[in-house]
Amino acid sequence: MGARLNPYLAFPGTAREAMTFYQQVFGGDLTISTFGEFGDPGADGADGVMHAQLETPSGFVLMASDTPPGQDHDTSQSGGMTVSISGDDEAIRGYWQTLADGGQVTMPFEKQMWGDEFGMLTDRFGVPWMINLGPASAEGS
Repeated sequence: MGARLNPYLAFPGTAREAMTFYQQVFGGDLTISTFGEFGDPGADGADGVMHAQLETPSGFVLMASDTPPGQDHDTSQSGGMTVSISGDDEAIRGYWQTLADGGQVTMPFEKQMWGDEFGMLTDRFGVPWMINLGPASAEGS
């Protein structure tokens, strides 16, 4: 592997809950390190997530952290960023359904003029998603 691009999400103290939820959605291996593991374990905020990484069987990688102790959570940090998932695997429909549960659908997941099913939502943790399900490719048939 030469390089890869990974979304890195910031949370105001809910990174563990969010990343555990994403592991339920996508499967895979989740590692979580806390601020206390790399500093003072008795300090205020030591249980906060310093770094979490989810690597899924589909090859997705999501990373996240909580706002460090003593800092304010900057809600402008996303800067208009949206996590996008697209492909022709029927599992994408399940991702949509699970991410939408408890979230806010901003564009329903339905057939679009380009022929794919597409929708947009913000999940229960405030993370925006775009989901696109295209037709299965004829390769390998």
